[in-house]
Amino acid sequence: MKIYLKKFGTTLISRPAGKEAFLALQPSINETPTDRKIEIDFEGVSVLTPSWADEFITPLSNQHNVTLLNTENPSVKATLETLKKSQEPQS
Repeated sequence: MKIYLKKFGTTLISRPAGKEAFLALQPSINETPTDRKIEIDFEGVSVLTPSWADEFITPLSNQHNVTLLNTENPSVKATLETLKKSQEPQS
C-alpha cells in the first residue's frame, strides 16, 4: 500500500489535521494485513511539522512496517529526525 501525503495537502502542520488524515485513512489501513509493507510518499509536501507527523506516522508505524519515500525536503527531514528522537527511550 502506498500513501501519497500530498493528497492531504502540501502544508501538513497541525495535530488535529494529522489525526483527521489518519482517521480518514483508517478503513484502508484496517483492511491491510499487518505484515504488508506500507509506503508513505512525501513527494509534493512542502512543510511537515512534528505534531502532524506524530498523529499520522506514529500510530501507523506502530501497526505496520512503514517505509518512507521522498524524504529529501528539509522540513520533512527535520520533522522525521525530531520524531525519531522523541521515540527514543529517555535515560
